[in-house]
Amino acid sequence: MPPKPPRRAGHAAAKSQRASPDCGSAPLPAPRLDIGEADFVGLCDALKVPEGVREKAWKTYEGLSAADGALASNKKKKETWGVCIFIVAIDLDEITFTFTELLKSIGMNVCTFFQFLKEVDVNMDTVSTKVDSTVSRLKKKYDVLLALYHKFERTCGLIYLEQPSSEISAELNSVLVLKNYWITFLLAKGKVLQVEDDLVISFQLLLCVLDYFIKLSPPAMLKEPYKSAVTAVAVNGSARTPRRGQNRSTRTSKQVDTDTKVIEILCKEHDCNLDEVKNVYSTSFIPFLNSIGIVASSGLPEVEVILQQYEELYLKNKDIDARLFLDHDETLQPDVMARSQVDRMPLKPNSDEEHILTLPQTPVRAAMNNIQQLSMILNSAADKPSDTLIKYFNNCTVNPKDSILKRVENFDHIFKKKFAEAVGQGCAEIGAQRYKLGVRLYYRVMESMLKSEEERLSVQNFSKLLNGNIFHTSLLACAVEVVMATYGSNASQSDGTSAETDLSFPWILNVFDLKAFDFYKVIESFIRVEPSLTREMKKHLERCEHRIMESLAWQSGSPLFDLIKQSKEREGQTEQPEPTSTLNLPLQHNHTAADLYLSPVRSPKKKGPPLSGTSTSDAQPGVTPQTQKPQKSTSLSLFYKKVYLLAYLRLHTLFFRLLSDHPDLEPLIWTLFQHTLQNEYELMRDRHLDQIMMCSMYGICKVKNVDLRFKTIVSAYKELPNANQETFKRVLIREEQYDSIIVFYNSVFMQKLKMNILQYASNRPPTLSPIPHIPRSPYQFSNSPRRVPAGNNIYISPLKSPYKFSDGFQSPTKMTPRSRILVSIGESFGTSEKFQKINQMVCNSDYHLKRSAEVSAAPKPLKRLRFDIEGQDEADGSKHLPQESKFQQKLAEMTSTRTRMQKQKLNDGNDTSASEEK
Repeated sequence: MPPKPPRRAGHAAAKSQRASPDCGSAPLPAPRLDIGEADFVGLCDALKVPEGVREKAWKTYEGLSAADGALASNKKKKETWGVCIFIVAIDLDEITFTFTELLKSIGMNVCTFFQFLKEVDVNMDTVSTKVDSTVSRLKKKYDVLLALYHKFERTCGLIYLEQPSSEISAELNSVLVLKNYWITFLLAKGKVLQVEDDLVISFQLLLCVLDYFIKLSPPAMLKEPYKSAVTAVAVNGSARTPRRGQNRSTRTSKQVDTDTKVIEILCKEHDCNLDEVKNVYSTSFIPFLNSIGIVASSGLPEVEVILQQYEELYLKNKDIDARLFLDHDETLQPDVMARSQVDRMPLKPNSDEEHILTLPQTPVRAAMNNIQQLSMILNSAADKPSDTLIKYFNNCTVNPKDSILKRVENFDHIFKKKFAEAVGQGCAEIGAQRYKLGVRLYYRVMESMLKSEEERLSVQNFSKLLNGNIFHTSLLACAVEVVMATYGSNASQSDGTSAETDLSFPWILNVFDLKAFDFYKVIESFIRVEPSLTREMKKHLERCEHRIMESLAWQSGSPLFDLIKQSKEREGQTEQPEPTSTLNLPLQHNHTAADLYLSPVRSPKKKGPPLSGTSTSDAQPGVTPQTQKPQKSTSLSLFYKKVYLLAYLRLHTLFFRLLSDHPDLEPLIWTLFQHTLQNEYELMRDRHLDQIMMCSMYGICKVKNVDLRFKTIVSAYKELPNANQETFKRVLIREEQYDSIIVFYNSVFMQKLKMNILQYASNRPPTLSPIPHIPRSPYQFSNSPRRVPAGNNIYISPLKSPYKFSDGFQSPTKMTPRSRILVSIGESFGTSEKFQKINQMVCNSDYHLKRSAEVSAAPKPLKRLRFDIEGQDEADGSKHLPQESKFQQKLAEMTSTRTRMQKQKLNDGNDTSASEEK
């Protein structure tokens, strides 16, 4: 075998050595191509990069350096080589190195690498969607590992003594213990979980590892209360008795049944559900111990055995070597901002302290709090329909009880199977637990919905609604999605891409075999009738709704296209899904899930028995009698209103970043955008709303001779919070053919809308579409004031309790300096200072809220307490509505008078000060 060329040698030296073999009769290898500089060749050799990857990586590097000369500088050259090798190796499925090996070879930190990869993709075509998906998976795994290691390190500091007594063997020092624990956990996590970015199950598994090792540790090494717990177990003879003669499976099974004191302490300290952790222990951790053959006869498992098995797993996965966390290796250290967030732990409130310092929560603590809050809501809920629901079922023309129970049971089996396939076969029971919580929430929300419908319509027979399969499937899926999202809290912010096994939305739609458009119908009503949902869950469901409106509802096979077709046929081609004349009207409606699932059966203005009728719904568009015109679809009308609003908000955000110097172009771009959604809706089939938005912007700028390149549009779009790389890198061109967005514009969008776009350059441009009215979010979040019904201009806010969350109330970290002085009727105030502060806030113009949603207009001062909606912006606040009560008018007048008096007093004080200075 000819010797490899030295790294410092150039091309000539490499040629010479390959041309003059001196290895006797050894077979000659395939001739190596002369690719790149010597250091590039050396880097490839170190990573064992195959020839095909080398050649393409070098070409990629040459293309990048030609586009950006800074990447070819000595300072960034090696990093750029590493990124190019990484990209090409993934694209060609020829990865011969681990991600950590690559980082070590080019001397980069994991966070720096991710950021640099983003910067390298200057032309948006260097990094494929395949690479994006791999990077997304690596990011999620790294963020979860980082959060877990910080939690692990702190927890071990609370368990073990830093300097144990001299009777403890020197081999059992804290460094060895930490190393043994952590590597065992990494091995368990890798073998048990297929979805390694599941923060909650990973943390529960970590607690199982801690429990196992604590019981095997000498009590003299432990702090309280773990020392007492282990001592008590030893006295009972359960954990410290000789074990050589016991079968390992029998021993570990006995431990989880009898030695629960330690795991109880761990769960209590971390606000973790004890039953769930026990379930993970018995169904996942014990089988893991049995599978790897850990020998515990010497007290603690051998580090070398665990190390060898983890090494094999790490080399197989070719990703992150998480053992380096133990050494605080720079390769895996977070950047400064991320470190500051992780390092700041929430402080437990001291009862003696009046003021509680507000600190951000760590990812693990935040996840545990979200789960605990959901558990508090559902612990008192039943697994079966309540007596109230049974009464509603009995009032139906056809009793739906049996079909409802059968449906819930069938989906139990389906969900359990799908969950196990995605997460790991040993996690099937974990999936069953989560589904059970979802069923409880399903029945709870169903009861609230029916009560609300009864109050609204004065009817009790909901036979048509309650016998609808799609309604129940959607409601159950939504309830389970809330549970999954609560447990699926990740340590990082999603960037829109996800791995195939990701349990996040829209995974639930595939499990329940549900169309996204049908799922959308239940979201708003679900949020409105379930006030106990956290702000995070309301936001999550709102994001799900946006995902549906931007792409999921427009997939082939969606009932949306049938409804649009019906709408067009209703009155000929002049009929529109939603007239443009309504765009500038507020998005206010009284429609509920019942209206949407039974639409187009009845109008919300009508009251009475239609809920129990047998007319055709949206889900059955083809059964409409030919003698009767198709009725207008409520669900389609509301859907289009929301789509228009979402579309304009995104367009305005992007426009503000790119074309703020050309305000006259925004209505033109919006008109083309809205026209496409309304009249050329087939362009949305299997595509994305943002693709049409970017094409509309580029088309108008092109025809108006405004210099705006597609590359610039995409660069700005990438920075939007809702952006996804695949949106502009992989656009449907024709059946099963995908390309970049610029190819889509030239070959599809422009061809379809060329005549329409050219009209904007003529003397008679199309009539401009009205700008949609920009409301606040239709969903009332927990910290937003809610208006008292019956027309009173009185607003209430939920009480923010100063108590610990673990006591059954919200965490004190939710309180702010201003919210801490809010009062509630019936509360003991102690002094009148709080009232004085409130009076000052009401009268002081410095306390105002910005209209954050109204991004199209300059922010207006907004009084904290609004007594008169229409007259709130008057100069003196004295304008009144005819419908106002005398009390309300008097109250407004008093507020106005008080304001003028304070202003006068302030002016008098200023005058006095001025005269004294003279």
